Amino acid sequence: MEKPIIIAGAGPVGLTLALLLHKAGHPVKVYEAVSELKPLGVGINLLPHSVRVLHQLGLEDALNKIAVRTSALHYYNKFGQRVWAEPRGLDAGYQYPQYSIHRGKLQLLLFNEVIARLGTDAVLTSHKLESWDNTNKGITANFKQANGQTVSLDGRCLIAADGINSVARKTLYPNEGDPIYGGRILWRGTTLAPKFLDGKTMFMAGHQDCKFVAYPIGEEENGRLLTNWIAELSVPDWKPEVQDWNRAVDVAKFKTPFEDWKFAWVDIPSIIENGNDVYEFPLSDRDPLPSWRDDKLMLIGDAAHPMYPIGSNGASQGILDAEKMSIEISACAALADAFDNYENERRPATSKIVLLNRQNGPEQVMQLAEERAPQGFDNIESVIPHSELEEIASRYKQTAGFTVDAVNR
Repeated sequence: MEKPIIIAGAGPVGLTLALLLHKAGHPVKVYEAVSELKPLGVGINLLPHSVRVLHQLGLEDALNKIAVRTSALHYYNKFGQRVWAEPRGLDAGYQYPQYSIHRGKLQLLLFNEVIARLGTDAVLTSHKLESWDNTNKGITANFKQANGQTVSLDGRCLIAADGINSVARKTLYPNEGDPIYGGRILWRGTTLAPKFLDGKTMFMAGHQDCKFVAYPIGEEENGRLLTNWIAELSVPDWKPEVQDWNRAVDVAKFKTPFEDWKFAWVDIPSIIENGNDVYEFPLSDRDPLPSWRDDKLMLIGDAAHPMYPIGSNGASQGILDAEKMSIEISACAALADAFDNYENERRPATSKIVLLNRQNGPEQVMQLAEERAPQGFDNIESVIPHSELEEIASRYKQTAGFTVDAVNR
């Protein structure tokens, strides 16, 4: 009997990989540290190149029911004046939409699909990766259960999708230390808010030291849309803590800089004040690694390349990792060749994005507007030429691999 491919981590990336491997005919086992999968987190965006992967798994109808197909992305200065706007997803000519979706709902959708397709025993919760042993015939993965006991499983290989605080990564690089704090804090929440713009647009306002992001993620009630939002401030002297989706805070901690951001088309103070649970999240990433591999173990997703949530790329790049991993494991007779091909493509690609996101990625346009016209402007083209704005947007799409031509091809 063929040994299973073991996946550590039942987040969106690990679950997507499980579905892809199963579709290709490989036995899979997924182990997750938490005792119960719950719809935690807030909104994320899935770019068309990652949506292509999910649609090919047969999830298009399900995604359309629980997500918003994003129509556009707008950038504004702190006065609500538009700096740059571009269509997104289907409206930009892609064959696949861009989705704005609640991360927890995406995770539960994928989890339910794994259970339906692979069986109820395909995902084991309360099993945290502890260590592994490479052998001549495969790998033995050791997991600690909630009761403190350790259980082991023999597999063909072990794919670590265990996030930014990955046990596997820490084992490979014990001296790396904590995630690198980027000097800014994000406060994230959701609000049932009046529709802004066309009800399908994502917007960002402000600049790198004081920024607000919002986009609808699906649910509607009495003409109001469930809106995901992020308030971000520069806090250079903050003491980094472990990232946690569940660190709830009071909006009084950060709302003051946004109190006069009432624009003709959106009331940002009202969105903040009427938010549901609000979570504090430090802007953090890690330096690119020289290798993601230990013989028959491989890192994937945030365990391999955690990046700033800029350009809507974190979850999307992890899904692309999963696709490449599945393709190579299916195409190569030798696991070593599959791992080589996966890492040789995905590690350089994601390293570029990690570094580009530290320079604010496409959000540079807001910073340029702040630096060149801190009191606002009458005509953005007198501040930043259209060609410069277009070049910034185009360069990021090229680096992140989601130009229209690349995705549609």
